[in-house]
Amino acid sequence: MAEVFLSLGSNIDRERHIRAGLDALTEQFGALRVSRVFESEAVGFDGDDFYNLVVGIHTRLPVGQLALHLRKIEDDNGRLRAGPKFSARTLDIDILLYDDLTGTIDGVKLPRGEIQKNAFVLQPLAELAPGHRHPITGETFAQMWVEYDKSKQKLWPVKFSWP
Repeated sequence: MAEVFLSLGSNIDRERHIRAGLDALTEQFGALRVSRVFESEAVGFDGDDFYNLVVGIHTRLPVGQLALHLRKIEDDNGRLRAGPKFSARTLDIDILLYDDLTGTIDGVKLPRGEIQKNAFVLQPLAELAPGHRHPITGETFAQMWVEYDKSKQKLWPVKFSWP
């Protein structure tokens, strides 16, 4: 089975949609590994703050089928796709890592570039999988977080309970 890390985010009715996303992932994949939830300012547009976290799953689904399943979870939670790329959203689920695969697989670029660019992805990933290595750079996620310029994006943990 493949080890996969996913990024979840929401800035519309955040708690409800993050919980619904976690519930749907649990229903499909069983037990999840879940980071803390972090709040961050919107990146790329003016909007309400986001809740973000990283989830680890195991799956036998190939990358393309997994991406379709995640898209359905987003759609089931009211995700609108007609607007600009950077906009408010009910639920966003991205595949960050699928084992150590690199390149574009079934239309999904792996590893996802946001790992190196966005604190709201890197910090929860480093928390959840500190010793795992980035499949291209070879650095651990813990080391990447230590070296990340934390002045670039504001990020703070929030109280969030989910079964």
